[in-house]
Amino acid sequence: MDQNTAYQRIKYLREELNLHNYRYYVLSEPVISDFEYDRKMTELLELEKEFPQFSDPLSPSVRIGDDRNEEFVQAEHLTPMFSLANTYNSGDLAEFDERIRKAVGEVEYICELKYDGAAISLTYEQGKLTRAVTRGDGVKGDVVTSNILTIKSIPLKLSIGNAPDHFEIRGEILLNRNVFEALNRERTESGEIPFANPRNAAAGTLKMQKSSAVAKRKLDCLLYSLAGNQLPSATHLGNLEWARSAGFKVPPYIEVKKDLAGVMEFILKWQEDRKNLPFDTDGVVIKVNSIDQQNELGFTAKSPRWAVAYKYPAEKAETTLISVDFQVGRTGAVTPVANLEPVYLGGTTVKRATLHNADQIALLDLHLGDLVSIEKGGEIIPKITAVNKSKRDLFAVPVAFVTHCPECGTLLTKDAGEARHYCPNESGCPPQIKGRIEHFVSRKAMNIDGIGEETVDQLFREGLLHEIPDLYTITVDQLLALERFAGKSAENLVKAISESTKIPFERVLYALGIRFVGETVAKKLARSMGSIEKIMEASRNDLLKVDEIGEKIADSVVAYMATDKNRLMIQTLMGFGVQFRTEHQESDSGNLPLSGKTIVVSGSFSRFSRDEIKDLIEKNGGKNSGSVTSKTSLIVAGENMGPEKRKKAESLGIPILSEEELISMLGVVQDASDFS
Repeated sequence: MDQNTAYQRIKYLREELNLHNYRYYVLSEPVISDFEYDRKMTELLELEKEFPQFSDPLSPSVRIGDDRNEEFVQAEHLTPMFSLANTYNSGDLAEFDERIRKAVGEVEYICELKYDGAAISLTYEQGKLTRAVTRGDGVKGDVVTSNILTIKSIPLKLSIGNAPDHFEIRGEILLNRNVFEALNRERTESGEIPFANPRNAAAGTLKMQKSSAVAKRKLDCLLYSLAGNQLPSATHLGNLEWARSAGFKVPPYIEVKKDLAGVMEFILKWQEDRKNLPFDTDGVVIKVNSIDQQNELGFTAKSPRWAVAYKYPAEKAETTLISVDFQVGRTGAVTPVANLEPVYLGGTTVKRATLHNADQIALLDLHLGDLVSIEKGGEIIPKITAVNKSKRDLFAVPVAFVTHCPECGTLLTKDAGEARHYCPNESGCPPQIKGRIEHFVSRKAMNIDGIGEETVDQLFREGLLHEIPDLYTITVDQLLALERFAGKSAENLVKAISESTKIPFERVLYALGIRFVGETVAKKLARSMGSIEKIMEASRNDLLKVDEIGEKIADSVVAYMATDKNRLMIQTLMGFGVQFRTEHQESDSGNLPLSGKTIVVSGSFSRFSRDEIKDLIEKNGGKNSGSVTSKTSLIVAGENMGPEKRKKAESLGIPILSEEELISMLGVVQDASDFS
């Protein structure tokens, strides 16, 4: 294919995919199948790879995201992006209405739902998305443009010709409930802690460092206001109608109200109807419709005077406490869970509620049969917040925290300064054994496809799996003798287990499930020590010398490695070919160019990704750090270096090197293959 033909095809595919994104994610009216969409996207990606001269930062292919690790810089909003003042009753609203009318006379209000997510401000210039910034402190926030590009309901180019040359549009980044529930199922299956609610998940996703990971979360964006000097309309509603016609996802749940009675009518209507929406809302926003009146009313130090949020009360219900179960996790932690008389709350029937630990039970003074108050308050997992002691039966039995493990009968322990009780029987307690295996095979650990919680439980019950190394002895014939396994699934599982021996040491170390050793700590330990043998031999003081390793982690690692059973398990896994050494060990040699230097990498780079720059620093004896302090030796700065970091570096007299200067200093051949 010649260049001109390729360009025309690329241009056509981009326009086609942008249209389908709009129809699917904004209008919810798809006209082609997912298969056909994916086929077109694949063709575009292949053409863009073959003809890089036609690259475009606003191509729909950027929705996939990339793996570059970019530090967020800050930018100022065009106009303040302040939080709204909150009201909780009609009396507060009446005072708000009185103040407005006293200041500007006759007024009409716009009522909108208050979407429960993370606030965002999108900047468009000449009809193209140029920047996305979080709320921050209201004056400036974090630039998260690369992450926002992955959200398919946000237009990269406007489909209308009369757009202002420069404007900001504000909205809320959120997760629909079905997406959130799927995400939490995935996190639970992989051994991660589930998110408490969609709002927290959306806010956390927005600040992730890899946009490729953000793309997988399927964030959505609902827009609710424009800011700028030459807006399309003199009213708030008119601007939203223009935004909808320009391709923005503006929700239809908006009404004009002439007086307070109309506002209250809207509030009461949505107090119940909001439960049928696919996303979370926690109130109603009331705004003055006239832009001129908004400007006349202005802002307080914290919020606009022309808008207010009416917050719905937290979802609450009363029900009876039937019993309390005590669940044992993979680390041996024992968590109490209340069993309740089923009660309808927040759109679902609630039968269970978390009690956290023994201290929470004591604080509530819980008795069996108590009439308890439960609420969600934005939380997916309900919690007990109070006890109606006036309704308590005279002979009610207090809830007592168990003294022995409910699974294996071992006496529980509780360390000083910790709120949780633990079962110390690591080798004989079934939930701990199965939990460790589930963690070992999880996606971020050994990533063994085809084996999850149900399969681990089945293999454990059938006697094929008693401890982690047993995974590597399982045969196809053994699996074929079990229910739910056919020839192909059995072969695939055995193959996946065998393939896991190629997983690098740092993930294997994380997979072992050592208490307090998460992904980052495992990486630090693996790269610092280089092998499992050195970690086994390391003293507490040796471990404390490793970056980011504190006393609690060091004590946990020493205790784990001192246990004969754990050492034998590691030796057995080594015999099966599991990786317990790394090629990325940090050198102890003082002869390398960056030995003894602590280096901060900031900004984005043209030749190499931030991860590649950091890897280069480590290979040359340097230590990476995320913050500028008096101990920082130098800074490697790319484009958009954090202004606060630059200011602090200059005040401390810390040298700042460009990407080119670092490459020249280290004598690196200018080819990314050097990092492979």
